[in-house]
Amino acid sequence: MPKLRGEAFWRETLRGAHYVVAPMVDQSELAWRLLSRRHGAQLCYTPMLHAQVFLRDANYRRENLYGDACPEDRPLIVQFCANDPEVFVQAALLAQDYCDAVDLNLGCPQMIAKRGHYGAFLQEEWDLLQRMILLANEKLSVPITCKIRVFPEIDKTVKYAQMLEKAGCQLLTVHGRTKEQKGPLAGVASWEHIQAVRKAVSIPVFANGNIQCLHDVEECIRKTGVHGVMSAEGNLHNPALFEGRNPLVWEMAEEYLEIVQKYPCPLSYVRAHLFKLWHHTLQVYQQLREELAKVKTLEGIVDVNRELKLRCQEEIANQKEGEKPKEGLPFFHWICQPYIRPGPKERCKENGASETEKGVRGKRALEEEEDGNYELLSKNKQKKKLRNPNKTFDPSLKPKYAKCDQCGNPKGNKCVFNMCRGCCKKRAFKETADCPGHGLLFKTKYEKSLSWQSSQRVIQSPEISRKGDVDVGDAAVLKEAGDS
Repeated sequence: MPKLRGEAFWRETLRGAHYVVAPMVDQSELAWRLLSRRHGAQLCYTPMLHAQVFLRDANYRRENLYGDACPEDRPLIVQFCANDPEVFVQAALLAQDYCDAVDLNLGCPQMIAKRGHYGAFLQEEWDLLQRMILLANEKLSVPITCKIRVFPEIDKTVKYAQMLEKAGCQLLTVHGRTKEQKGPLAGVASWEHIQAVRKAVSIPVFANGNIQCLHDVEECIRKTGVHGVMSAEGNLHNPALFEGRNPLVWEMAEEYLEIVQKYPCPLSYVRAHLFKLWHHTLQVYQQLREELAKVKTLEGIVDVNRELKLRCQEEIANQKEGEKPKEGLPFFHWICQPYIRPGPKERCKENGASETEKGVRGKRALEEEEDGNYELLSKNKQKKKLRNPNKTFDPSLKPKYAKCDQCGNPKGNKCVFNMCRGCCKKRAFKETADCPGHGLLFKTKYEKSLSWQSSQRVIQSPEISRKGDVDVGDAAVLKEAGDS
């Protein structure tokens, strides 16, 4: 049967899917996909898989794709991150029998993607992307799709999308944010960019960004004309988003935990899902937040979930007539609802003195005031600050280090060559020299080796002499015996 393409692929293989669950690292695992499908999702993606690891590690393949056979988990698209055409295609060939299409991740904006040189950090390398998609389109028995982020310029984004379509991409998901828009700087996704791409290409287009409820889905389709809408954070906070419902949190949590018992996954995934589902409630019951963070077993997570349910039910029973949700929420905290990610200013206000007075520490609650300026600290810096309250993160107060003469890294304080250890080791080896400051003793070890070899020769010399004496004596005896 020939490989379906474009509109035919979306209509027949993907069954005309409008409601899509995004690929989410460690969060769109099988159990979560099944929960989402039960509540309106029509298409799901696997978490982003690393093509190189998938290719070389059989355990990685089994844990992420080859595990429990589950016919109801279709249609399914497997997403890979990669930057090498051959590696990408070889990994995709190992996955194609377990999915309906293979997606190339060109949208991840995180630092790990920058270090690994994949995701959104490939969006300027059009020649490489063309080669990857052309080869995949030629070799695979399933269609190749792409998920991208936009450029600031609409025109460049449109040309980017057209290039991917020409290379062989059969479906395009457009996240309407640039790679710089992430975390507190995420802002609002541009549906204008998505609409322009939709008009410029003939392949199906999915939209991603600004989706928090079913009304947003319908509005996005109406404004952009896309074939479907993808949700990530909205789905994590409310798995029934595509049903247009806002169920009780414990209903979704209990259903998810039942699925996990049948289709197990790492405990970290389960804990992360409950943190999202119970997000607003855990701001109220901070002690249970700590317990959920520390629990080591699935049974322990079930117990924490049960305790959260009981607390909420008790709160509902004591609720006064006409009482309204607090903290500006649209619903009471025990109801599944979106989490509005605050911008930098809102986050500063959210995590400022008012919360400190309450003794409540938010997601990034710590900040410090230095020279009249506020600095928002990362989680890692928060932990360091808690361990050492006197620690400062002001770059101007950090000690200055002398630089290596060779590469510019900090040099060793006692290095005889004024270099970092790496450069020092290379030079000391090349010149057979010592650097006590870095503990490199090439000259000393060489001299000891020569001394040892010399001593071995001295030891062997007397043995040779004694052997010669014996031979002479033996010869004399033999001569006398012969004469007699």
